[in-house]
Amino acid sequence: MSLNAELVHFLVVSVFSFLVGLELKTYREQVQNQQDYFFFGTARTYTFAGILGFVAYIIEPRHLVVYVAILISFALLFAILYMYRLKSGHQSILPYVVFVLVYSFGPLTQLYPLWMPSLLFVLIVFVLNAKHSLEKFSKDINMGEFETLSKMILLSAVILPLLPDKNVISYLPISPFKLWLAVVVISGISYGGYLVQRYLLPSKGYFLTGIFGGLYSSTATTVVLARKARSITNDRMIDAGIISATSMMYLRLLIIAFVFNISVARELLVPFVTMVVVGMAVALVYMQKGIKHKDKSDYIDTNPLELGTAFLFAGLFVVMMVLTQYVTTHYGNMGLHILSFVVGFTDIDPFILSILTGKYSVDTHQLVSAVLIASGSNNILKSIYALWFGGIKGGMHSALWVSLLGVCTIIWAIY
Repeated sequence: MSLNAELVHFLVVSVFSFLVGLELKTYREQVQNQQDYFFFGTARTYTFAGILGFVAYIIEPRHLVVYVAILISFALLFAILYMYRLKSGHQSILPYVVFVLVYSFGPLTQLYPLWMPSLLFVLIVFVLNAKHSLEKFSKDINMGEFETLSKMILLSAVILPLLPDKNVISYLPISPFKLWLAVVVISGISYGGYLVQRYLLPSKGYFLTGIFGGLYSSTATTVVLARKARSITNDRMIDAGIISATSMMYLRLLIIAFVFNISVARELLVPFVTMVVVGMAVALVYMQKGIKHKDKSDYIDTNPLELGTAFLFAGLFVVMMVLTQYVTTHYGNMGLHILSFVVGFTDIDPFILSILTGKYSVDTHQLVSAVLIASGSNNILKSIYALWFGGIKGGMHSALWVSLLGVCTIIWAIY
């Protein structure tokens, strides 16, 4: 025997309204002046408001005359109350905003699935409890990054749908839509790792610096940590960070492969997961031997979502795609392998994306080999950076393991 739908909706509205009223009372006790007697309602008031909104909508659901009339009446009452609040120095309209949201529970339960009012309830409770966290976040956040993020959203949500999804340039085996989509995806992954590293875990040690830094730039993370290793010699924790950054590079490339080329990603799954497991196991061993620092570790204070960087990446992506097309057409598999090894000593992301998204005269196995070789040679580059910036004492251990991972990756690609 199933419950009547209207009864379920009525109970949901009543419970959510009552709980929001209780939460608002707690909010008032925590952040409002206790002498503020002019407060818009209690838990019972909000419960009745939710029920009233439900009943008003049920009575006349077509033109909403009753529902709107009651809402206007409450708005007038709050306007009178707000005049008194202004005289006493209280300007917040938060109680009324929450009241209107509670009043909307009734129509929401009738018009949408229950996840909609449930999500609204969760968001109300979360925002009411997040006052201090949001204030701290607004003080710590670099507001310039919001401008950069808004520009990226403009380019991805407005410009991207306008781009043609068909090849418009004969020598470029990809449409403008897919080209920019690749830029958006790689920037999104990089920016996610950057935000976690920059704001959520800014002082959690060199090991986590390596993990989250490697999600958006294992090379830059290696350089930063290697420089730190030169001033703090014989600290195995920094070695753990550098090795974990390289391990995360494999994970990041695997995610990108699954986004753009499932067949290549499936063949990369075993070798890349193997490298991640081996690299993280070695990093954990070094972490156990490392010194537990209490001071703030270095993070890479470079926003990977800058528009200049995005356009440069798009340009390199096109260049790599054209170059790969030329090499595979005229020199075949051997030429592709040599190109992959050479490109590994630069930024490999544009090349990897060109491999995953282009249409070339080689089979999937050769594309997989190219990705493996480029990843391996990039590790050799990072091992050189570790020695160069960290010195023999500071960078020897991490350089040895990173280069070993690189060599094993290349050998896997060949054999």
